[in-house]
Amino acid sequence: MGEMSDIWKPLSVSEVTETFNKIPIHWWIAGGWALDIYLGEETRGHEDIDIVILRRDHLPLKKYLYDDWIMYKATKGQFIEWEKNDELDIQYDNIWVKQRGSSTWAFQVMILDTVGEEWIYKRKNTVRKALKNIGHKSSGGVPYLRPEIQLLYKGGSSVLREKDHIDLKNVLPKLTNADLTWLKDSLAEQFPKGHPWITYVTEMITRKSTY
Repeated sequence: MGEMSDIWKPLSVSEVTETFNKIPIHWWIAGGWALDIYLGEETRGHEDIDIVILRRDHLPLKKYLYDDWIMYKATKGQFIEWEKNDELDIQYDNIWVKQRGSSTWAFQVMILDTVGEEWIYKRKNTVRKALKNIGHKSSGGVPYLRPEIQLLYKGGSSVLREKDHIDLKNVLPKLTNADLTWLKDSLAEQFPKGHPWITYVTEMITRKSTY
């Protein structure tokens, strides 16, 4: 077990796509890259790249990546090497990955929990969506997490970073009122005493409703 490193040399979106398309699982680009794919342009720099998969697919992921990649279970600022046949306990949902022989991180894999055919938001498990509705595909066929879900993960974090506010500002005008309403309601579910983003989302709903 050791401390996390900030040394990154992330794969590109096309490199991730080439790697993950060989694995017989569902996967989606997540994080800031997912939002930029949705917007159709790179709106800011990205120091890393995130992919989400379903928890039920974690062993096939491990099997297909094991020969070329070393994977670490990240928890509480530390990491533990993920051994070849080791099933992930429920507390692990964040995997850091580097190429064998490399000292730099290449990508992160976040694990999504499900019940039946529904995705569950781990921070508030009453917030859910049908699995068939959690992702889009780009015009080039790259799967990515829906923007309203990605904004919920950003807004629902314990720390709101400057880049999260930038992403919110860029994405909100592009969302439909249905997706904006889902984001507002989901934030309110997690933060019944209020959240600063709820005001912004509500204002955007009102603005779009008057067009």
